[in-house]
Amino acid sequence: MDGEDDAPKSLMEEMYANGIEGVDDAPSSSTSTTIRKNRPIISGEQLDIEAYAALYSGRTKIMRLIFLADHCDNSGMQLEALRMAYDELKKGENTQLFREVVQKIDGRLGPNYSMDATWCAMVDRKADQRKDKLESELNAYRTNLIKESIRMGYNDFGDFYYAHGALGDAFKSYVRTRDYCTTSKHIIQMCLSAILVSIEMGQFAHVTSYVSKAEQTPEALDPPTIAKLRCAAGLAHLEAKKYKLAARKFLEVGPELGNSYSEVIAPQDNKVIDNINFRNFLELVPEVRELINDFYSSHYASCLEYLGNLKSNLMLDIHIHDHVETLYDQIRSKALIQYTHPFVSVDMRMMADAFKTSVAGLEKELESLITDNQIQARIDSHNKILYARHADQRNATFQRVLQTGNEFDWDVRAMLLRANLLKHEYNLRASRKI
Repeated sequence: MDGEDDAPKSLMEEMYANGIEGVDDAPSSSTSTTIRKNRPIISGEQLDIEAYAALYSGRTKIMRLIFLADHCDNSGMQLEALRMAYDELKKGENTQLFREVVQKIDGRLGPNYSMDATWCAMVDRKADQRKDKLESELNAYRTNLIKESIRMGYNDFGDFYYAHGALGDAFKSYVRTRDYCTTSKHIIQMCLSAILVSIEMGQFAHVTSYVSKAEQTPEALDPPTIAKLRCAAGLAHLEAKKYKLAARKFLEVGPELGNSYSEVIAPQDNKVIDNINFRNFLELVPEVRELINDFYSSHYASCLEYLGNLKSNLMLDIHIHDHVETLYDQIRSKALIQYTHPFVSVDMRMMADAFKTSVAGLEKELESLITDNQIQARIDSHNKILYARHADQRNATFQRVLQTGNEFDWDVRAMLLRANLLKHEYNLRASRKI
């Protein structure tokens, strides 16, 4: 792939390091795919923070900006993320988080982004007044024993605590509304609120629990709500490292989700896709569309190069960053397995060329896959050839037939023995002797 030979060596070495000399030992690419040489590789090295933040809303927008500032090694991007987080926090009421952001800025953005003690005091004072008012209203509702009013009172408390960053208290308030829910829609609202707070707290066991509760009231579920629940379930499976289950849940999300769940996830985040329902989503992320097409077209070097360019951005995602390395390893292993599957023998030099790595590094990867029983093959290290170890189907069939016959013979003997015991009343005689 001539177009791929020009890719930066540093990126490829980072992506495909095998504990060996590097990728320079790899043979030159075949010219059979030169028709692909002019395709652009979309780089993820510089993230458009403003466009990225615009995909989200609410608390998750702020937390993603703070996460980006904490994990990005580009000082310009750090300061831009902190500046946007500062401006966003001034629109809300979370003074504790505001103080943390000001501390992270540390005067690097000038006097306009310094500690605003007057604003914090005013917001805290209004919060105390608002809390007293909510408490008096809730006490009045309890006295009157009006279920709907009590539910709304707890819901208002949940919104209040959530706005001020007290997530634990917000979760408790939302959950307390359950005893006062009178309709299926009320239960769905309670579950969605509990799920939102649980995701923010990182308590994904609660997410799974409340997704299940919401799904038990199907009569109140509209398509956007179903899509939200599937996204939440997918995030919970992702956090539990159940990647196949997470992918299936994300695959079930239809286009009706749109931007309606921007307080948790954006449509571009949901990209695990070769499904007709996801064609619209794939248009939003052309680099993902290209790498998926490359993978299923067996253009593995190009696919892995796209992944390499996406890696820096994925490492800045608040949910997937812990799983990037594992997922990349699994994708690469899957590509190696898929490449070898149709062949009786594979020239490892050509295979190394296809994966833009060295023969020695490829050999180590194949050894690992063979040891894990993911590839049924053996390696000719001298000639650098991988030979598939196909099972002798004829012999295996005979062995299964013999085993089945032996099991049948054993079962028949056991039945005959039991029949003879019953015939001669052996059990009755033994019980009489006792």
